[in-house]
Amino acid sequence: MKKIVLTGGGTAGHVTPNLALLPALQESGFLITYMGSYDGIEKRLVEDFGIPYVGIATGKFRRYLDVKNLTDPFRVIKGYGEARKFLKKYRPDVVFSKGGFVSVPVVRAAASLKIPCIIHESDMTPGLANKLCFPVAKNICCNFPETYQMLPKEKAVLTGTPIRAELAQGNKLAGLEMCGFTANKPVIMVIGGSLGAMNVNKAVRDALPQLLEKYQVVHLCGKDKVDNLLLSTPGYKQFEYLKAELKDIFAMADIVISRAGANAICELLALRKPNILIPLPASSSRGDQLLNAESFGEQGFSIVLHEDDMTTALLVEKVNELYENRQTFFDAMEKSGQMNSIPTIMELIKKAAGV
Repeated sequence: MKKIVLTGGGTAGHVTPNLALLPALQESGFLITYMGSYDGIEKRLVEDFGIPYVGIATGKFRRYLDVKNLTDPFRVIKGYGEARKFLKKYRPDVVFSKGGFVSVPVVRAAASLKIPCIIHESDMTPGLANKLCFPVAKNICCNFPETYQMLPKEKAVLTGTPIRAELAQGNKLAGLEMCGFTANKPVIMVIGGSLGAMNVNKAVRDALPQLLEKYQVVHLCGKDKVDNLLLSTPGYKQFEYLKAELKDIFAMADIVISRAGANAICELLALRKPNILIPLPASSSRGDQLLNAESFGEQGFSIVLHEDDMTTALLVEKVNELYENRQTFFDAMEKSGQMNSIPTIMELIKKAAGV
């Protein structure tokens, strides 16, 4: 049997595409091991799937001044040594990396042992962690045609993002029951990413008095970000994060308010969910979400609302605009020709592994 090591972490967006590949990898007979940080979100997400997990030391690559910039390089070096020791003993046939800072020591260690590595870049502009791994990658998968133009031509493959098949298999009634919602009032789903989005959370909660007049709101607000004062608010349900139940929430949602992370928006596109995107502003990110949102807005998939411009009144206005014109957005997404990325990526993996 061929062996593969999956890596990627730091946020759920660097993990869920790997999880989406699991059924195809298992069907093809691969033995799967996941390598991530000691206690990052990737460990919590992977543990439900019964896959061996190997933790290593990690350090974040920052573009800004931080005292941890003095210590994290040593953590990365330690992680490289731990990853190399495991990989040398385990000898996988291929490594697939979804990116994030945890992936750098794994990919570089694998390359030092001449283990082929395939990398996936979700955002329109490559992140720093992936850039550090590009020189040793066999193939680099990407989501956007614009990204393809930025990558080494001999390595670049336009694949799209692997989407978990089960997300399309949700039960609307199960979602309504879980939230205690009624079937005769539309539902807004708010999702700010696995770590939450403080400004989005605040904006939605400030707008609740107006929103709840017409809608019900299910809010995936992030770890430790539940507002206990609002727990008994009729028509408003909060969750830190959902795993298996997420498909039922998606099935229940009529429209979605979301950050503009690449994996999140690709899921919205695959599920044909009309949406408002509130990208992270350039002041608190490298600007990738702004580009992602701009692309989806131009293609007619999304309404884009910039955080710096957001007011309660404007948010409510955009929600009403989206809901009233939801069929237009749905039709645009139907015509998108969303790529079926899993078979394409599986062919790359099999070729690299010598299958």
